[in-house]
Amino acid sequence: MTAIQGARERARREVTAAIMDEARRRLAVDGAAKLSLRAVARELGMVSSALYRYFPSRDDLLTALIVEAYDALGEAAEGALDAAPRSAPAERWVAVCVGVRAWALAHPHEFALIHGTPVPGYAAPPDTNAPGGRVPFALARVAREAAEDGLLGPVPGGPLPDALADEARALVEEHAPGVSAPVMAAVVASWAQLVGLVGFEVFGQFTGVIERSRAELFAHQARRLAEGAGLPPNSTPAPAVSWATAPHPKSSPRY
Repeated sequence: MTAIQGARERARREVTAAIMDEARRRLAVDGAAKLSLRAVARELGMVSSALYRYFPSRDDLLTALIVEAYDALGEAAEGALDAAPRSAPAERWVAVCVGVRAWALAHPHEFALIHGTPVPGYAAPPDTNAPGGRVPFALARVAREAAEDGLLGPVPGGPLPDALADEARALVEEHAPGVSAPVMAAVVASWAQLVGLVGFEVFGQFTGVIERSRAELFAHQARRLAEGAGLPPNSTPAPAVSWATAPHPKSSPRY
């Protein structure tokens, strides 16, 4: 690469980063449904035609923001998983959940973008699938490695319906060999419940209901989800994380 090509690449990266930064600010002010390339260009002092060289459409910009948010959330979950001891799978599971909650409370507008109301007229492309799967794959990894280590117990409840068992087995073969279909079904359900529990807090739904003990409620439910996936309780509680100091949203983001 020549010096001129290198300078052009650096300039392109810098402009792309500036566009993304401004787009995130517009999300916080106007919401995803009102995101406009013209508004972003105006705030950056660019003409719209120049911005289109970086993002040909609003949907392209939205996709970039969504992928970025999914990856950031996935990194938070995976970082928490890697920091917890493998010998305590329930603790690892809770750590992943705590990492998701902490990121969401620190980035409520980005969480709303990926787990809030769908943007009218926008259809997420396949590019978002892998980043969007990082959190459930982190949970599945806890179960898979617990099974490898002989630390995975039975899943409560009766046998799965046939159609669900078939789909769960397909997921096992692709993502978590060594775990049972009921465990995989529990992981998928836990992922949905985790997003719902975090979303209730991010969007202010606990206001006037649970005020002072949100962290305790979350930790309690995360442990129940772990048990539901066949991860027995630890002999010692999960390490204290900055649950108590996390912000408590009083109202929903403007979405």
